Amino acid sequence: MSATSRMARHARRYATIIFLIGLTSMLTPTASAMRDTVAGGVHELQSRWAQIQYQTPERRRADGFDQLYQRARALIDAHPDAAELYIWAGIIRSSEAGAKGGLGALSLAKEAKSDLEKALALDDIALDGSAYTSLGALYYQVPGWPIGFGDDDKAKAMLQKALTIDPDGIDPLYFWGDFLHAQGHDAAARQALEKAMKAPSRSGRETADQGRREQIRQRLDALE
Repeated sequence: MSATSRMARHARRYATIIFLIGLTSMLTPTASAMRDTVAGGVHELQSRWAQIQYQTPERRRADGFDQLYQRARALIDAHPDAAELYIWAGIIRSSEAGAKGGLGALSLAKEAKSDLEKALALDDIALDGSAYTSLGALYYQVPGWPIGFGDDDKAKAMLQKALTIDPDGIDPLYFWGDFLHAQGHDAAARQALEKAMKAPSRSGRETADQGRREQIRQRLDALE
């Protein structure tokens, strides 16, 4: 091969590399922007959820959660592969079910279950395994067959899985302790709840942490 041919081949290879680098630089900001949009949506949902859950009068919570759920669905429509958004949709819908109460809440709990199962299918460790925590809570709080889908065995499995992913998290520890109390295992429940009280604070989740710690105190008082 002549020197001219080798130079031409190297030039073509160099041009291809430059093109690929340029293509990557074009794609990366878009992917980054999408991640930023999802992160912003998650922050919006979790902040508003905490305000409704812990700072809104009980009579207004169900409507507040319903409006927030519609916002979550809009975000999901824009980012259908974001497990984090499905998690928060499930949390919001299950919170609405709790605020509404009664048999009329069962359909909301089923929607929450569907959203959380979708999150697990997409990314089961998203948000430190929060889908497992929220599904576990649903399984022990919802009535069992023939009324609902409640299942203590599934609740236990889900909550234990959540703790393997996030062993020091305030939410999985709280719900595990609450579940153990519901099962009559108060000594183990106290251990989990006391550990939950010592869980690290979460940046940007101050309202949620404060509200959750108050719930933990109430559960501990009930064990006295």
